Amino acid sequence: MKRILITGGAGFIGSHLGERLLNEGNEVLCLDNYFTGSKENVIHLFDNPYFELIRHDITAPYFVEVDEIYNLACPASPIHYQYNPIKTVKTSVMGAINMLGLSKRIKAKVLQASTSEVYGDPTVHPQPESYWGNVNPIGARSCYDEGKRCAETLFKDYHLQNGVRIKIVRIFNTYGPRMHPNDGRVVSNFIVQALQGKDITIYGNGTQTRSFQYVDDLLEGMVRMMQTGDEVTGPINLGNPTEFTILELAEKILEMTGSKSEIIHMPLPQDDPIQRKPDISLARTKLNDWEPVVNLDEGLEKTIAYFEKLLKE
Repeated sequence: MKRILITGGAGFIGSHLGERLLNEGNEVLCLDNYFTGSKENVIHLFDNPYFELIRHDITAPYFVEVDEIYNLACPASPIHYQYNPIKTVKTSVMGAINMLGLSKRIKAKVLQASTSEVYGDPTVHPQPESYWGNVNPIGARSCYDEGKRCAETLFKDYHLQNGVRIKIVRIFNTYGPRMHPNDGRVVSNFIVQALQGKDITIYGNGTQTRSFQYVDDLLEGMVRMMQTGDEVTGPINLGNPTEFTILELAEKILEMTGSKSEIIHMPLPQDDPIQRKPDISLARTKLNDWEPVVNLDEGLEKTIAYFEKLLKE
């Protein structure tokens, strides 16, 4: 049994990760300040004696004895991370410093949940880890993009200077049950709008592309990354390389929900990437042939069922 700390553990991805790690026989400490996470996401774990929930903001240091740390804390949707951009940068940067400092002291292995947003609006397609990105450092999205880029720098430097055992994964668009219904991300937006019979809002003409990864596939990649030897530090892309236009996604959700919603178009937000698709060659090589196994239809079915239940309640 390992004792594992998950920051942002009551969030969408963190709650699924905690559940998986508990099921594998570990003790899980879940840290969250509830800005975008919620107790509802983890309440079903309260009966497990090896689960602990702590209200804490990782911009402040936290001291605990653990074997592994998954650093997931940071709002990941534009609506939430742009609400308080200074706090978003602080969460990424000071949060990384605090978790790396903790790892250094207790000699724990630490994984940083980075993001495909470090590639910005990419000029290379698909995006390999060697691509340095095309990011606006002073745009509306930069509090998140640059915060995560800086966190990666800190992780690498703590590793090189202090020998901290680090893992960095770059997460591409991930969806599934427990997404926040009002987080403004495209999958949850479209599903909620379709189920409520509201207009489906597409920003821009809908030809921009994304690659959608079901949450279970991401968890498998993260756990495998944590199990690799210390020489594998990353960054490694974790995403589904099957690419869809935003219009294709909207039409698929309309069909699967049987909704009569209309599709309407709104102006494209500043610095919104035109295309996004991971090159996962490195993940296949380093993570024991990892690749996504849940296709979009299968994943959307489970996600739609979750939102149907949530909206009824």
